[in-house]
Amino acid sequence: MARIWIKICGLTSELAVRTAISAGVDAVGFVFAPSKRQVTAEQAAQLAATVPAKVQRIAVMLHPTQTWVNEVLKIFKPDVLQTDWQDLAELTLPSELMVLPVMRTGQAMPGNMPIRFLFEGPVSGTGEKADWSQAASLVHSGELILAGGLNPANIAGAIRAVRPFGVDVSSGVEASPGVKDPLKMIEFVQAARAAL
Repeated sequence: MARIWIKICGLTSELAVRTAISAGVDAVGFVFAPSKRQVTAEQAAQLAATVPAKVQRIAVMLHPTQTWVNEVLKIFKPDVLQTDWQDLAELTLPSELMVLPVMRTGQAMPGNMPIRFLFEGPVSGTGEKADWSQAASLVHSGELILAGGLNPANIAGAIRAVRPFGVDVSSGVEASPGVKDPLKMIEFVQAARAAL
């Protein structure tokens, strides 16, 4: 199995961004959807200013309006837009922008599966575990990124059970809601890399 792709999501401070980069993540996520981790397009642009080009900067949204998307794209200039797969049909996006459609435990899947997608628990950012057996049944459909309820203690088991292309963590590496714990972030990345 190839090196696992890792994203840490819901970054709200320069320390969290620096820690994620030094830990060796492949992507950092900034949340624009209402949550304790929500940032503005201006804050995200400032936080992401030092992110190296090899690390993807992902704008995480949920049922966004076209106006809101346009604002985030103009000010933050993300590499990737992440939102529920049903949202994408309603949006007009630049052709060069990568998208990361979100699919959720227990929901119907699209007829045409995207090349890369995120498989998540029922509600993002709550620490609720995704259905690993459902995720495992979808790994051959494309590059599945597993999210939902992951943390340093269970990430190795999740990777062994699902064999995903990548993993995504937010609440599982926090000291308190919206505040990342640098040690947990490093432990998560190390445990994910060592699981293969």
